[in-house]
Amino acid sequence: MSEPVDLLVIGLGYVGLPLAREAVQAGLSVRGFDVSPHVVRGLNAGTSHIDGVSDDDIAQMRAAGFAATCDEDNFGAPRVVVVCVPTPLDGEGRPDLSMVIEAAGMVGRRLRRGMLVVLESTTFPGTTDNIVRPILEESGLRAGEDFALAFSPERIDPGNADYGVRNTPKVVGGYTPGCTRRAMDFYGRFVVKVVAAKSTREAEMAKILENTYRQVNIALVNEMAMLSDELGVDLWNAIACATTKPFGFAAFQPGPGVGGHCIPIDPRYLSYQARVLGRRSQLIDLAQEINDGMPRYVVDRAARMLLRHDTELAGSRVLVLGVTYKADVSDQRESPAEDVVRHLRGQGVDVTYHDPFVRDWAVDGVTVPYADDLDTALGTSDLTIVLQWHSPYRGHVDGSRTRLLFDTRGRLADRDVAVL
Repeated sequence: MSEPVDLLVIGLGYVGLPLAREAVQAGLSVRGFDVSPHVVRGLNAGTSHIDGVSDDDIAQMRAAGFAATCDEDNFGAPRVVVVCVPTPLDGEGRPDLSMVIEAAGMVGRRLRRGMLVVLESTTFPGTTDNIVRPILEESGLRAGEDFALAFSPERIDPGNADYGVRNTPKVVGGYTPGCTRRAMDFYGRFVVKVVAAKSTREAEMAKILENTYRQVNIALVNEMAMLSDELGVDLWNAIACATTKPFGFAAFQPGPGVGGHCIPIDPRYLSYQARVLGRRSQLIDLAQEINDGMPRYVVDRAARMLLRHDTELAGSRVLVLGVTYKADVSDQRESPAEDVVRHLRGQGVDVTYHDPFVRDWAVDGVTVPYADDLDTALGTSDLTIVLQWHSPYRGHVDGSRTRLLFDTRGRLADRDVAVL
């Protein structure tokens, strides 16, 4: 892997691997780096580890010369490096940029004149300029003069068959206007539309703005769901009615919480920055509080449902359907199902689960029993809670086979069952 290549992707997860696939399909020579030997061995053997990239995709990438490594000595001589490593929160809820810093260090040790370095990992405004750039410039080379530096937020939507890397507009912000042009030229080779941001900071803020917008609006409808239950209002019907307005309204749906890497985490980057500045991001913090409280609310509603049928929550048998954060994917990152089960167990509930995409699941290190026979489980459980509507449930989970059914996703809002 020492020959020059067009692109090196650092981090071969839900962001990096689809990017690498699209670049390969566009005719670029691509290599990949990941810290996981398991991921690297699988990819080099032709096996994908994420939704949306198939084993056939990997086989085609391999045939075109793609290879993965977990040894930074095998970086080779890439013309472009794109960093797609995770940016989680630490134990105190602050942004954890350790993987970004480590990746920047690896790139800096092998930085060459003329190279383009792009950060795609979601982070707060200023990260590219104030954290990544100084690490790279320890090489003695200068951003905007000797190498190009840019930020381009990832917009991956796992399970979305309509929009992928190629046809989702790509926002790019460079350290200098020249860096922006260089990054736009690169992405223009395999993305239909590339949009220039004013700088790296605006590009970084655009990503957080997108997901904070979703966080706040989901919190709004979640609060509406709680009020509607008390008022005897069918919120799902109200949303359908409001959606008929051709302007001034965008529909969001309530749910048992928010999941995935973006919505539960990205707005907290901005909250952190606000605290650093001595300010409070009041709306963001309140939205986070409401959404974080939804799993407990779901359990409270479940308890009230059971009581109306002379059954205590403690000691009851509850079946949970769908434990991923999104329908028809196996991705469990930040799924609210974990908190729901944690609260159920804390109330002494006997919990089982079913999910066609997840056959082994544990919460707090304790295995949750899997319901192999779904029909039997539906009929014998005191309560079934739908946390995620996977397509195999359509026409199968409709309330006719259950003692009590609580649909937190509103797919059965037109049926005589309890919905959020």
